[in-house]
Amino acid sequence: MPEHEDELSTSKTEGFKVGEKKTIEEYKNLDQNDESLNRWKASLGLNTGEPIGDPNDPRTCIIQSLAIETPGKPDITLDLTGPNALESLKDKPFTIKEGSKFFTKVVFQVHRDVLSGLKYVHVVKRKGITVTKDEEMLGSYAPNTTDKPTYEKRFHEEEAPSGMLARGHYTVRSRFVDDDGHIHLEFTWSFDIAKEWAH
Repeated sequence: MPEHEDELSTSKTEGFKVGEKKTIEEYKNLDQNDESLNRWKASLGLNTGEPIGDPNDPRTCIIQSLAIETPGKPDITLDLTGPNALESLKDKPFTIKEGSKFFTKVVFQVHRDVLSGLKYVHVVKRKGITVTKDEEMLGSYAPNTTDKPTYEKRFHEEEAPSGMLARGHYTVRSRFVDDDGHIHLEFTWSFDIAKEWAH
C-alpha cells in the first residue's frame, strides 16, 4: 500500500451509518406526500431542469477546478479537467504572500446519481514533513441540471504562515471522497510562500 494512503483518510462520525443507496427515481418517488421530505428533495434540486453530462462518462462527480481566493487579488485557479492537467500541477507552483488571508474554492459537477457526503481532505508537506492536514465536508448533492450546471463550495478562511522559517516550497496531496469511500479525484499540487505576491 502506498505510504500516502493513510494520511488522506477521512474522519468517521461517531455513530453515523451510511444510509442505503437509492437511485434518482427512488428519491423522486419517496413519500411524495411528505411535505418536509419534498422540501428536502427540492433543496437538492431533484425536481428541476434537464440532467446534464455525458452518458458515456462513468464518473458521478467531476471536480472541475480548485481556486485560491484572496481579497483584492485575481483568483489563482487550478484547472483539473484539461488534458494532462493533473500531471503538470506539481511542477507549476504558484506564490502566496506570507501572512495573507485566503479561501479555497472548488467547482464541480454531479452526474446521474445523488452524491452523498462529499469530503475534501488534503495534507500539506514541506521537505517531506507534514505541516498540516485539513478536512472539509462539502455535503450531499443531486445531479446537476441545465438550471444549475455546476456546484461551487467555498471553504473556511485560512491564513498563510509568515516569517523566514515559513517561506519556501510546499506540496499538497488532495482527495475528494464520499461517504461510501469512493475516491472521485486525488492529485498533488504545490505552492510557495514568499515575502510578496509574484508579479
